[in-house]
Amino acid sequence: MPKTPHKRVSVFYCLLFFLMPFLGTAQETLTYTSLNTLIRTLEQDYEVKFSYVDADLANIRVPTTDATTLSEILTRIEQLTQLRIKKLNDRYYAITKSDKIAICGYVFDNFEENTVMGASVEVLDSDMAVVTDMTGRFAIDNVPRDATLRIKYIGYKTRFIKAEELLGRLECQTIVLAQFYQQLREVVVYEFLTAGLTKQSDASIELDIEKFGILPGSIEPDVLQTVQALPGIESIDETVSDINIRGGSNDQNLLLWDGIKMYQSGHFFGLISAFNPYLTEKVTLVKNGTSSQYGDGVSGLIDMRTKDQLGIPFFGGAGFNLISGDAYGQLPLSEKLAIQFSARRSLTDFFDTPTFNRFFKRIFENDRIVNNSRPEDTQRDQTFLFYDFTGKLLYDINDKQKLRFSVININNQLDYSEEDMDSGERSKSDLNQFNFSVGLRLQSKWSDRFTSSLNAYYTNYNLDSRSISSDARQQLLQNNEVDEKSVKLNTSFSLVTQLDWRNGIQVSETKVTNATNVTLPPFASVQEGTVIAQSFFSELAYTSDDNRLIAKAGVRLNNYRNPDNFTKFITEPRLNLNYTFAKNWKAIVLGEFKSQATNQVIDLEQNFLGIEKRRWVISDGTSLPVTRSKQGSLGINYDRKTLYIGLEGFYKEVKDISTLTQGFQNENQFNGEIGKYDVKGVEFLINQKTDTYSIWGSYTYNLNNYNFPDFEPSEFPNNFDIRHTATVAGTYTAGNLRLGIGLNYRSGKPFTEPDAENALNTDVFPFRINFEEPNSSKLPEYLRADASAIYDFTMSPTIDATVGLSILNFTNRKNTLNTYYQLGPDDTIERVENVSLGLTPNMSFRVRF
Repeated sequence: MPKTPHKRVSVFYCLLFFLMPFLGTAQETLTYTSLNTLIRTLEQDYEVKFSYVDADLANIRVPTTDATTLSEILTRIEQLTQLRIKKLNDRYYAITKSDKIAICGYVFDNFEENTVMGASVEVLDSDMAVVTDMTGRFAIDNVPRDATLRIKYIGYKTRFIKAEELLGRLECQTIVLAQFYQQLREVVVYEFLTAGLTKQSDASIELDIEKFGILPGSIEPDVLQTVQALPGIESIDETVSDINIRGGSNDQNLLLWDGIKMYQSGHFFGLISAFNPYLTEKVTLVKNGTSSQYGDGVSGLIDMRTKDQLGIPFFGGAGFNLISGDAYGQLPLSEKLAIQFSARRSLTDFFDTPTFNRFFKRIFENDRIVNNSRPEDTQRDQTFLFYDFTGKLLYDINDKQKLRFSVININNQLDYSEEDMDSGERSKSDLNQFNFSVGLRLQSKWSDRFTSSLNAYYTNYNLDSRSISSDARQQLLQNNEVDEKSVKLNTSFSLVTQLDWRNGIQVSETKVTNATNVTLPPFASVQEGTVIAQSFFSELAYTSDDNRLIAKAGVRLNNYRNPDNFTKFITEPRLNLNYTFAKNWKAIVLGEFKSQATNQVIDLEQNFLGIEKRRWVISDGTSLPVTRSKQGSLGINYDRKTLYIGLEGFYKEVKDISTLTQGFQNENQFNGEIGKYDVKGVEFLINQKTDTYSIWGSYTYNLNNYNFPDFEPSEFPNNFDIRHTATVAGTYTAGNLRLGIGLNYRSGKPFTEPDAENALNTDVFPFRINFEEPNSSKLPEYLRADASAIYDFTMSPTIDATVGLSILNFTNRKNTLNTYYQLGPDDTIERVENVSLGLTPNMSFRVRF
């Protein structure tokens, strides 16, 4: 029977009553009604019957529509619910479910203010999974209608939702994730100097690369340059790969990259860091109070960790400066798998820049022989290049276990030749410095109280050099190779809320080879050594309920074994106490015993183009014992939002060192005697900081002395005895512009002069220089002013850019870094001076996406 007009009008107004019109009014509030209710209304108003299973329509709600005919209404229902409505005849319709549906949604936080980008949306019991885009949106086709979705993101509670619940909407449905709140122990940190640089509650220093601001003379967050801004840390020879921490030599620092011990850290003979900072997430620096999980490094620890987070979309960047160009990125392959990469290559073999010319002069031409300089008519040719590459595979096996695989490759290559234009004599030298390392880490969470981390790595360092004399009759070939394998297991068990118990074992095998081959007169030497280190460590970490006391106490037991020569067992206690005794005031007590079985000897007799030759060697228990240290320090800090003041005094003793590893440039450089050094010092830092500017001053006093019982006198200043060091610097931020300027001062380095009355010893052959008492003279004071500027801007909605400009030593002051004496032609005594960088500009351009 035909429907009467009033019935048509009644169903239309019925729909209007339950559902608001939606076309063209997406931002208006819509009302929804149960599909079951609507179907029954349609059956009554249009005198039709629908055949369906009640459960198929349960929980489905549909919005308003302005359709006024039955056909239009049914078409809209099919579009919104993805149900199939088949007309059997004029009166009967059949409603059935399709097996597969297409779904979409927007993921928001629990305040519905911010979209959640990078959240994983997984269809359970299938291999279908996607990641939300920058707007928080996701879409998946061919989803089983009865499937369940799991939506998760770090920091939010995981949400499960039926796929069918996303139907019945005109647009993609909004899904809200509740933030995950977990009661954590309070960690008090002090941000100072610049953004991203913080002092942790255990007195370690942490650098957050993404938050890094600016430092004078730096336009990139170079790890090994940044740490030199801190009191107690400097580089006497202005390199990033020769860092002196509290009077120690560079080989006494433990340098880790993703848990891998690194034996090479620089490019361009140490003037440039070998580690790409843009994939480095956190850097931890420890001068004292090291956790017992770390061995080696009797002076300090620099621990670099690359980004370790999955569930984020692709990101990357690229840039260049006047030395090199680089690119980096992270590519998600699925919600559980991603890869990282970075690559950098020098531009110096394509064209010269002012920065390259300054660096090259600093390395090769500033080792000046004062009274017998190189002939002006000498033609020099050089080809220099470097590159580095890193890669990382990130795989989350499940919610409890994470697997990471890291690889790094570092390479320096140099070909250098000189030709005397008068005689035509030509000499040639080449050098290849190479480091390749791989590491594997498996992190497991066995319960809320027990976790473990298994680390394994292999690292290989190789240095090859060749020098050909001017007559081409003599060739000198040298090789230094380090081959190391290590496995380490860390566990952590929470005994109670305030107390963690950490344990672990580590086994390492290090093999070092040194080879020398001279063609005329014929001479060949190959020295090999291997040491196996077996370690067990245990540590208790306590935090009081009121967070006023934070303490760590542990011990590391090391057993060093050389298969041929010796076995050495060493116990190393560690202590780290931090107590807040008043508002904004904290006292710190630190102590540690440490040891290391690898050192660098400095061969000044067989140098390369005037550069000190550093070779890694293994302790053999006799001529070179295992080096040991003990250190204690007491400090007090005052910190509030805009002011930080820190004062720390320390004492450090390092024993069983050899003169061969200390870089002596007097009669002691050949002896190989065993001795020790001790350092007494005070470090002071004051920093006034606001959101727009930061101004700081620091001062370090070191009294650093050697003690070699076989020398006369037995006690004398250390080669790194820089008695006074001071810095005054500041940074300023105005919108997108960051500025930095600073002044660095230090007293002169010790050196040894020839005996004024009897300078040459002719009683031995070859002749030798008679020196005064070791390190009895001082170089002039060192003073350098640096400046830098960085400007950030946006190139597009997805691309940000940065332009940077820096000037090192903008006053162009000539600083003498080192002075030593050698025998020249006709047994004359030559004075050699190593001079600092002159005015050195650099600029950079970077993009991030």
